[in-house]
Amino acid sequence: MGKPDETMTTGVVATLLKFVRRCIIAVLSYGPMLGHIAFIMDGNRRYAKVRSMKEGTGHRMGFSALIASLLYCYEMGVKYITVYAFSIDNFKRDPSEVQYLMELMEEKINELLEKRDVINKVKCKINFWGDLDMLTEPVKLAAQKLMASTAGNNGLVFSVCMPYNSTSEIVNAVNELCAERRDIAHKEHLGNCNGHAANNGAHSDISVADLDRHMYSHGCPDPDIVIRTSGEARLSNFLLWQTMFTHLQNPDPLWPEFSLRHLAWAILQYQRVYPYLEQNKKLAKKQL
Repeated sequence: MGKPDETMTTGVVATLLKFVRRCIIAVLSYGPMLGHIAFIMDGNRRYAKVRSMKEGTGHRMGFSALIASLLYCYEMGVKYITVYAFSIDNFKRDPSEVQYLMELMEEKINELLEKRDVINKVKCKINFWGDLDMLTEPVKLAAQKLMASTAGNNGLVFSVCMPYNSTSEIVNAVNELCAERRDIAHKEHLGNCNGHAANNGAHSDISVADLDRHMYSHGCPDPDIVIRTSGEARLSNFLLWQTMFTHLQNPDPLWPEFSLRHLAWAILQYQRVYPYLEQNKKLAKKQL
């Protein structure tokens, strides 16, 4: 048990930090606020390596940074959060590292299932975007269970991309749309055989909206900003379909170092260029 003076000091510091956080959020609220933030959580391995930490420590600290960012975004009124958690290309890494990451995913998903403090606080609905069949069976089952248990929540929508890349998402959407069209054509053929009028190829054209319906992100607005930590200025095959008018940012801190001040600065940068982004959107709509 801590000394009374230490306990009092800790309480004062916590209260002061909470006050500062509320002040920062109040200042940000005067500008246009974001509906959707996407994160590429880059730098977990480097964080551990430069500090000579045990392998995997960076990813664990990165999970803590993720939970903190979720709570900050919720307090700011951000409705949608999407994170790039595990790329399909990550399967090319050393098998022992991939196995460790699978075990860590299972552990953290089960932790969210058992300790629902954060989920209940933000009424979080959790989605997993990607080819879940590529995951180990325990991780896949845990992810499906977490999605099912939060499906009825109407608060923050948290989408975890794993195992994911944008190329795979687009190919999956095309395949689903083709299957849908084949099913329609088959039903129309049966209808023609039964004496019904033909549809004269009304379903032959494919539009952007048709493909959009089959994206993992269907029903979710495009990100306002994509933040990739560690200073890297690449999307790395992340949300290519959804980021035409998205503001891309690449702050220097590694993901475990990402904090409220970095998030606040990113939002200020977005608010500064907001008129330009909106102008581009309006011009694009006129050209359609």
